[in-house]
Amino acid sequence: MDRIHEMAETFKLLGDKTRLTILGLLRERSLCVCDIVELLGMSQPAISQHLRKLRSGGLVREERRGQWMYYHLAAENVPYVLEVLRHVPSLQEMLEKQICKTGACC
Repeated sequence: MDRIHEMAETFKLLGDKTRLTILGLLRERSLCVCDIVELLGMSQPAISQHLRKLRSGGLVREERRGQWMYYHLAAENVPYVLEVLRHVPSLQEMLEKQICKTGACC
């Protein structure tokens, strides 16, 4: 029953369009929080709230680089999440349009 509860909580995280989009972006590459804010056109506090939930759910991990936080997909041990993400359309085109491709803004 614990496993079912864990899966249900994870699927709740995936049920939000913004969080699913963030995971789709992170599937393509690691991103700074400022990149995610720019890509999704949302406020930094809103993005940080979504990232906090994904981090506490074990789906992303963070890494500090100077004053900025970079986020990485961390679902390697959650095969059902990887299977869901396999069906999320590629967001590579969205990333290619990004103004700050090199991380220089961070």
